[in-house]
Parts: sequence; C-alpha cells; structure tokens
Amino acid sequence: MATPVPNRWLIAAAGVVMQIALGAVYAWSVFRIPLTQAFGWTISQITLTFTIAILILGFAAFAGGIWMRHAGPRQVGLAAGALYGLGVFLASFSGGRLWWLYCSYGLIAGVGLGLGYIVPVATLVKWFPDKRGLITGIAVAGFGSGALITAPIATRLIAQVGVLQTFAILGSVSFVAVIGGALFMQDPPEGYRPAGWSPTAAQQKQRTARMCTLQDAMQSWQWYALWALLFLNTTAGIAIISQAAPMAEEMTRSTAEQAAAMVGLIAIANGAGRLLWAWLSDVIGRRSVFLMMFPIQAAIFWFLPSVQSFPMFTALLFLILLCYGGGFGTMPAFVADYFGAKNVASIYGLMLTAWGCAGVLGPTLIASLRQSTGRYHEALLTIAALMLVSAVIPAFVRPPTVAGAQETGTTVTVS
Repeated sequence: MATPVPNRWLIAAAGVVMQIALGAVYAWSVFRIPLTQAFGWTISQITLTFTIAILILGFAAFAGGIWMRHAGPRQVGLAAGALYGLGVFLASFSGGRLWWLYCSYGLIAGVGLGLGYIVPVATLVKWFPDKRGLITGIAVAGFGSGALITAPIATRLIAQVGVLQTFAILGSVSFVAVIGGALFMQDPPEGYRPAGWSPTAAQQKQRTARMCTLQDAMQSWQWYALWALLFLNTTAGIAIISQAAPMAEEMTRSTAEQAAAMVGLIAIANGAGRLLWAWLSDVIGRRSVFLMMFPIQAAIFWFLPSVQSFPMFTALLFLILLCYGGGFGTMPAFVADYFGAKNVASIYGLMLTAWGCAGVLGPTLIASLRQSTGRYHEALLTIAALMLVSAVIPAFVRPPTVAGAQETGTTVTVS
C-alpha cells in the first residue's frame, strides 16, 4: 500500500510556529536596559550578544543544510529546538558574567537559530513547487514577526520576575514550540507534485537549472551574485534596525516613547515585506523584485537626511524594512529556481552567511560614521549610493545554463 501523503499546509503551519519561536531573537532590544541596570554593562557589550547570535546563525544554517541531506529535516529541527531553548535558558545563569551571556545566548542559541531557520524554508520549498515565493515568504514572515509576540511578553515578564528569570521562561517555551513544530517536518516523496499542477511558461523561464549539488552551485557565478544580493539588501536594512530609535529621536526630535512605538511598527514591515515581495515574485519574477527594491531604497536613503517630520520618517523606515524583509522572503525561492529544490538546504544554507556578514557590516558602518561625523547624514548617503550600485546585479543575473542542454538525472552541470 502506498504511504499517504501528509497535508502540506499542516507542515507549513508547523514551520511558521518554529519560525515565530526562533524570531524572538529580534526582541533582544527589550533586554538592553534591564541588563545595563542590573549589571552595569555598556550598550555595546550587550549588543554584541545579538551580533554573535546573528553571525553564528549564518554559518549554522549551512551546517544544518548539509546535515539535512543525510538526516532529514525532523532531526535537524529537533536539535535546533534543543540548542536554542537551552541557550536562552542558560542565559538565566549569566549573572554578572558577560562571557556566559555570549556563550549561552550568543553561541549556543545562535547555533540553534541557524539550524532551525533553514529547516522550514528548505522543506516547504519542496512541498510547494507551485507557490515557491509565497510559501517561503509565509515561513520567514513568521521569523520576522516573532519579536511582535515576544517583545511585549518579555517586557511584562521582566517587570514581574526580573530579566534573568525571563530568560529561563522564554527558553523553556521556545524549547517546546520549536521541537513541537519540528515533529511535523518531513520531505515530500521523490518526484512530488501537487495534484493537477504543472509549471507555467513564466515559471519554466526562470527555472532553467535542475537538481544542482552544492558543488555545482559553487562553481557558477550566479551563486555569488545571489549571495551579494542578499548581503547588500540585508546590510541596508539591518543598519536601520540597529539605530532606528536613536536616529528618530535625533533627526525628528521625537520622544523615546514615540521612537519605541516606531520600532514596533517597522517590525511589522519586516514581517509583511517577507510575505508581500515573495508573493509578488511569483507574479513578476525574482529578478524584477530586486530590481525594484534597490532603487526604492536608494531614493529613500538619499531623501532621509532632509526629513524632520516624525510621521514621514516613520513611513520611510517602514518602506526600508519592507524591502529588508523582502530579500529574505524572495531569496529561498530564487535559489530553488536557479539550482533546483533538492539541495536547497545546503545551497541556501551557505548563502545565509551573507546575513551574518551583513549583521556585522551594517550596524558597524552606520555607527562608526555617526560617531566620526556627529550625525547620521553621511551614513545614510553612503548606504544610498550602495543601494544604487547594487541594482546592477539583478539587472544582469540570469539562471545558470545547462551544459549540453541535458540533465544528468540527479545533477546538472552549470556555467
């Protein structure tokens, strides 16, 4: 008897639960003041914890992608839940030891983040060949919106039980949520296609390569072009995320309360952009999405230094974060289109190192220029020029060609 095929939408829902739990890392800013007040650490010292976690995420995602090829998504997802939950829980024992916080929340939880992030993305793109952009957008939108759920809960917990006990509670909840979602993760049967679906002419046009291995992908210039697209788009957005509140207070004379509300609003843009642009990429193509996002951001960053109105400033940052999220929502489908869905876990997993590198460059660039010039104007104009130059890449990138126009069954040779 044939094994029944599970409901793919149930797997998608489980993947979103995993991503929401993991996306709690974006709520890190709510711990900054309580940790400063409790232990006297500087803002830079506390922020480094988040930087370590994001940097480790990129490299752990690659390791998770390689592991998935041999063990499948469920085992990797279970390990992710155990490590992320444990890392956050162990942060509750940091006390006055900064190195413990770096090792627990930064290193251990960061590894769990990377392993867990790649599992739903790489699994769902195989279950939804008919809706690649939409489904990856839905999955990573969960990660982007995780802070919306976690931030208010963590804030109340900190007020009631203290910052360290809050780490223990959040770590325990994350452990259960990620592992619970991971239990539903599995790859579709070989050759799976949704009933009654066949690729459209537009889909076939942007999906010329099939079943590339990681080695195949690394031998093509297209992989490096896509890495650069993700790196450059993320650099701009994460620079804004790192400085949004103080930038708003300085440039628009807003209050701290107004700036905090703005941070919550642009967090919505981060999640919404992952879904909106990913859905649009199914309609107009992945290249066209990036061709739109880079010039839009270039214009906004160029205009920002002259903005003094708080509502206008908030609206422009909302658009930037829409584009920031759009890069994460669109890129998994972009990779699957160019290199096939079979090995997307390792191919896209390695590409997520762009996230880690951007997480270092973006905040460092804007902070150092602000420190040296005494204002944000030069940093914003520098990023505007970077976004304008970045638009060249999607203008020229094309799917890898198949040597001899033949597939080899499981892999193709790309050039």
